[in-house]
Amino acid sequence: MTMRFITIVRTREGGRPSPALIEKIGQLGAEAAQQGVMVGMGGLAPTALGARARLSKGKITVTDGPFTEAKEVIGGYAIYDVPAKKDAIEWTRKFLEAHVGLWDHDLEVEIRQMMDDPSKGC
Repeated sequence: MTMRFITIVRTREGGRPSPALIEKIGQLGAEAAQQGVMVGMGGLAPTALGARARLSKGKITVTDGPFTEAKEVIGGYAIYDVPAKKDAIEWTRKFLEAHVGLWDHDLEVEIRQMMDDPSKGC
């Protein structure tokens, strides 16, 4: 039995990945796909192209980007279908290692188990 995990990449906004970094991440994604564990992955466009919707006290508001108050933004994601959390952690470690020497911003990746079947607890 496998579990799905989403990895959420947080970084400060600004800059574009170099072609070398894009290639390295693409190779890592291809390796994960060959092993049958990659469900999907992608980078996200700048917040200036997005919007934020919020429900507060029963009222919905929508704010167009950019989100200047944000010190960090979600810059990308990956979804893995793996036997255990330790496997998602290992793929995340490989992803971070791919950035060494090719990316000058700090990165933080949150690893979360997905609730594909809420009746099973996750």
